[in-house]
Amino acid sequence: MKPLIIAISIVCATAAFADPARWQGEWPDTDFSLSSVRNWSEIRSGGPPKDGIPALSDPKFVRASAKSGLGATEPVITVELKGAQARAYPLRYLIWHEIVNDRIGHRPIAVTYCPLCNSGLVFDRRTEHGVLNFGVTGKLRNSDMVMYDRETESWWQQATGEAIVGQLTGTRLQALPIWLESWTEFRGRHPDGLVMAEPTLNRDYGRNPYRGYDTSRQPFLYDGEMPPYGIHPLERVVRVKDRAWPLTRLRTKGQISEAGITLRWVAGQASALDTSRIDKGRDVGSVRVTDGAGRDVVHDVMFAFAFHAFWPGGHWMLGN
Repeated sequence: MKPLIIAISIVCATAAFADPARWQGEWPDTDFSLSSVRNWSEIRSGGPPKDGIPALSDPKFVRASAKSGLGATEPVITVELKGAQARAYPLRYLIWHEIVNDRIGHRPIAVTYCPLCNSGLVFDRRTEHGVLNFGVTGKLRNSDMVMYDRETESWWQQATGEAIVGQLTGTRLQALPIWLESWTEFRGRHPDGLVMAEPTLNRDYGRNPYRGYDTSRQPFLYDGEMPPYGIHPLERVVRVKDRAWPLTRLRTKGQISEAGITLRWVAGQASALDTSRIDKGRDVGSVRVTDGAGRDVVHDVMFAFAFHAFWPGGHWMLGN
């Protein structure tokens, strides 16, 4: 077991049972009387304290054609919004920070990545309660990052984009249609696009602190029910709403059209959660999901256990 995982496991093994009263000192402005969480034991410490994993805001960017230091197959989160230059957010940065608060044109966004669930989602930060800015609580639920907004200190589930604790409980963020692809793919389509510049914090960017995680026997910090049909808990699945397509099926087919959408897979993207260096990870390929009109569809390439945890009644698209 790797050093970071050992440290996290020790913290969790010795942590007290989840109890909002114990958290009130660290979170005096969070209203724990409002929550959609039925069982508080689902929320546990991930090890770091509040903001121990520092979210970023207003990152700097450089032209893709001028960017150096990224491996050809390194994964980036691609955001292409109408009327704006395409942007790439490398996982080599997100794996250490998990949230980037940014703005594209007039649209404030939150770029998020939870390594333990392999969930990469981008949300519009505008809500009926105003524009929110997000940080990392240091808490996990079903192994997924729990975010918080700095305005009300409500807690949010990253995988679903829903506030689960506090004043804004029940509020949902709008997810945007983005995708994970290799640095080569992004740069090839958008040589004049923008890529996030390396943050100035002292981190070993390019190193994977979760070495070997996505080939582990079981998820860390998760004790919920495992996926059905013999699906390995750490198998990647393509989630669209409450449906999940196993990546093994899509990889074999190359393209699948069903349920009103088309999923495509191409080789060439490295896993960020495999070897110690992200650019050396094994090839897991890139996924693009479109509707009947060819428009990009909101989706997430996450681990099977996380899909089952948050969508226990979801549909498994096995092709049988």
